[in-house]
Amino acid sequence: MKNSILIVDDQEINRVILAELFKDDFNIIQAENGDQAMKIINRDNSIVAIMLDLIMPVMDGMSVLIELNRSGKIYHTPVFIITAADNMQLLSSAYSLGAVDIISKPFRMCFIKSRICNIIELYRHRNELVDVVNENVAKMSKLNDKMVEVLATLIEFRDCESGEHVKRIRGITQRLLTHVCEKYPEYFLEKKAIDNISKAAVLHDVGKIAIPDSILQKPGMLTPEEFEIMKIHTVKGCDILAEMPADIMDEEVYRYSYDICRHHHERWDGHGYPDGLKGDETPIWAQVVAVADVFDALTSPRVYKAAFDYNTAIKMINDGDCGKFNPKLLESFNEVVGEIIRVRQESK
Repeated sequence: MKNSILIVDDQEINRVILAELFKDDFNIIQAENGDQAMKIINRDNSIVAIMLDLIMPVMDGMSVLIELNRSGKIYHTPVFIITAADNMQLLSSAYSLGAVDIISKPFRMCFIKSRICNIIELYRHRNELVDVVNENVAKMSKLNDKMVEVLATLIEFRDCESGEHVKRIRGITQRLLTHVCEKYPEYFLEKKAIDNISKAAVLHDVGKIAIPDSILQKPGMLTPEEFEIMKIHTVKGCDILAEMPADIMDEEVYRYSYDICRHHHERWDGHGYPDGLKGDETPIWAQVVAVADVFDALTSPRVYKAAFDYNTAIKMINDGDCGKFNPKLLESFNEVVGEIIRVRQESK
């Protein structure tokens, strides 16, 4: 099937002249105003170029350019301005909105076809290159995600866990942080940031690789000396992340992972570790992971304890038995914990 050129002009004679010039190489689609043109553009993926008059009834060419710019279609399909006007301010505005060239009236037929075909070919190559780059970026991102998950899961196995802990932490973080960001504007984050934070959360305990097995897998309570050693997993995790090659994870995920590793044991009243941060001195993403980690730890069996039931765990978190948390974060936790429990039960 031939690619298409869309000719948008309220003067039929102009459309006929341009259509005759390109009919052997392209399928020609015509519109007599911008409204018709936009309807065609939104349903037809075969269009490789648009010839657009600026002065038209119903919807003019500038309005079409604004809409193409807003939707991003202008970056994939070249737009040529058809005009007899010599209004430099108008033409400058058209260029600023993404138009690539001017087709002046009266038409100079010997030049138009070569210019337009050359630019169509240039856009074709550029679009193919963008597709290849996006495909490779997606593959690399997927590979990086898997490598991060494998590293986190290895730590969980060493900690005598099933590896499901890291998956649950990611899910709890996603749901709780989304709710916090919706409920409290001061903590608002874009969805992409929430996704990256949830991805980074799986590395919260990566520093446990530096903790001796005798402490990490001890079935009973730790002595004060042993607990001091256990606490260094926060800073050791940051050391490990700092030594990871730059292509293992993107910069934003690295930054969130670093914060989470170091600060997921900080507490709202400053009685956490390693830095004794108070209140919102701890980034909200580390605060959320702290709650997610505590809730999952309480409700899961460990070598040193049986699992608590959900109601007991929720009460312990609200009562401060596991350290003080941000009151706003607790409010969000209480509102979303039912959904977290439901998802967790359905996944068993």
